[in-house]
This record gives sequence, C-alpha cells and structure tokens, in this order.
Amino acid sequence: MTSIKEQAAISRLLSFLQEWDNAGKVTRSHILDKFIETNQGKTAPELEQEFSQGASLFLVRLTTSLRITYVTDSCLAKLLRSIGIFLSAVSSNRYLIEFLEVGGVLTLLKILGLEKIKEEAKKESVKLLQVIANSGRTYKELICESYGVRSIAEFLAKSKSEETQEEVQVLLDSLVHGNPKYQNQVYKGLIALLPCESPKAQQLSLQTLRTAQSIVGTTHPSIVDCVLKVLGTMHLEVQYEAIELIKDLVGYDVRQALLKGLVALLIPSVKETSKLQAKILSDPSVLQLTPSLPMFLQQAAAAKAIGYVRKGMGEELYQLFLSNAEDLYMKLDSIQADILAANKVNVTKALCLHGSSYSMDTLYGSHDSAQMAYLTHFEKEDVESKE
Repeated sequence: MTSIKEQAAISRLLSFLQEWDNAGKVTRSHILDKFIETNQGKTAPELEQEFSQGASLFLVRLTTSLRITYVTDSCLAKLLRSIGIFLSAVSSNRYLIEFLEVGGVLTLLKILGLEKIKEEAKKESVKLLQVIANSGRTYKELICESYGVRSIAEFLAKSKSEETQEEVQVLLDSLVHGNPKYQNQVYKGLIALLPCESPKAQQLSLQTLRTAQSIVGTTHPSIVDCVLKVLGTMHLEVQYEAIELIKDLVGYDVRQALLKGLVALLIPSVKETSKLQAKILSDPSVLQLTPSLPMFLQQAAAAKAIGYVRKGMGEELYQLFLSNAEDLYMKLDSIQADILAANKVNVTKALCLHGSSYSMDTLYGSHDSAQMAYLTHFEKEDVESKE
C-alpha cells in the first residue's frame, strides 16, 4: 500500500499532467517557463523525485507537442529547452532513448531546414543535437544516417546568426571525433561549405577542416581547388584560416598540386588581364579595380603562403623549386629530403616579415621564373634591413 505522502505526490502529478493536457498556447507557455526556471541543471533522479517517479509522462507530452507543433513555431524554443533539461540531465540515458524512439533526431533536423522557424528555435535544436552526439558513437552514427551532415552543413551556410553558427561548428566538431564510420562524410561536408557566401561559415568550416584533416588522414581531391578559391575573399579572417589549412595540407599527398596552384595564382589569366586593360583604355582618369580585387587578393595570399614554403624548404631547395618545380622530386638528394621532412619554422614571424613585399610586387602583372627569383632576392634584402 502507498503512504498518504506518496498518494498526495501522485495526485499532484496527475493534476499537473491534466493541466497541461487541457491548456492552450498561452497557459502551456507559462508552464514551460516555470518548468525551465525550477528544473534547470537537475539530475535524472532529481527530476524523477520532482515528478513522483513519473517524469517520463511529462517528457512524452513534450515530445508529442514538439512533433505536432514545430511547423507553426508555437513555443518551439521553450519546448526544445524543456526537452534539453531531460536529455542533458546526469544519468538521463533513459530519457534520451525515449526521445529517439519517437523520431527525435529527424524532427530536430527538419527544424533546421524550415525557413519560417525563428533562429532561436534552430539554435536550441542544434544544442539538442550536440547533447545527442556527445552521448556516444552510436548516437553520432544515428545523426549521420539521418542525412544529418547535409542538413547541418546547409544550415551553417544559411544561418544569419554568428552565435548560432558557432554552435553548429561545435556540433560538426563532435561528429568528426570518435565517429570512424562517418568521419569522411563530415570531412566532405566541410569541404562542400567552402564556396558558400557566408564568411563566418567559411571561417568556421576551415577551422574545423584542420581538425578533420588530421583525423581522416587522407585528402579529398577537391580540397585544393576549394581552398585556393577561398584565398580571393575580402575577409582577412577567412583568408588567415585558409592559409593555416594550406600549411597543414603541405604535409599530405596534395602538396605538389597545392604548390602549383599557389604559383599559378601569382600569374593573372589573360582573360582577367584583358578585362582590366579594357577598363583602363576606356576611362584613363579612373582605375576601377573592384571587379578584379578577388584575383589580386588571391595573388597576395598565394605569395604569403609561398613565403612560408621558402622558409620551410631552405634557400637552395626553394630556388630549385622555382626553376623547375615539376622535376623537383627527381633532383632531391638525401639531405634535402631530410630538410623537407624535419624542418620547422616560426610561421608567424615569417608571414609578418614576408607579407608586405610579396603582396605589393604581385598585385600588378605576371612573373616568370627569373622575375620570381629577383623578387626573392629583393625580399631577402628587405628582411635583412628590418632585422
């Protein structure tokens, strides 16, 4: 037999559940506000005590309401925060399973793709996906199997809130760790994000790609072209992350393609050059550089990266690279090979000292091997004078 105290607790629970079932939108909003305020941070045992061992009865009502009303955005953010209290509670594995069994992951991913839903609710959805992903490998695989990487990546590209985008980065970083079955899928999704129009999304994707690259261990063929194109951005924080990733990629099998691409960026195409010349001829009083600015930015960034390569290779090996890069690997001796394998440089100092001279000299026109050698000599004198 239950005690009088237990009977009273059960009665309160039934009364609370009945109030929820009969409530309208406004009343339910107030109930959620009170629940969030009084139960934030509680453990699963504490929640069970609060609901007289019937916490799951309220959770199932929250998940049901979520599935029915998420399209209309009615109290959606509060619903998600309330569910988050259950899923993030210590010893909450039972709640997590109950949420997943009713299609919780698919619902959260659908929320990210609906334009009418407010950013706040989407942010809460991302946080719940973080909780699920951090619960273990099985749950990360479930998100990926639900086409989660694509949904999450697309949302990162479209989101207008930098705070929300940073939460998405945390989620993607979680999905690439401890997820060997789908880590390549996350890696490819990050590469696919690089051409997007959001500078913040590009920056965060490049940062996460550095981690993903070290975990995956092999490179995707499209990464070189995608990263080199990013160098044309007008956002210096994005260009910085791209150069940092390039430094990492030099240690992989795309090194030769990467170096060729960087050198190629120093030489403007005939098409781009002719466009600029036509504008100069048509209006000699005004030089309009804006349409060609991304090309010049690519040149400057490529020069910075190549300055890093010179320090890493050493002067003799670097000159050999400039004279005939295609046959470089055939002319290496054992000492030069060891230099490439073991040489370490102060990259920050190198970029600081080399950035200005390369950038100014590569903005106007193309350079052959002899001209590049001259620029290298000029740069060396500039550095020595600064020291």
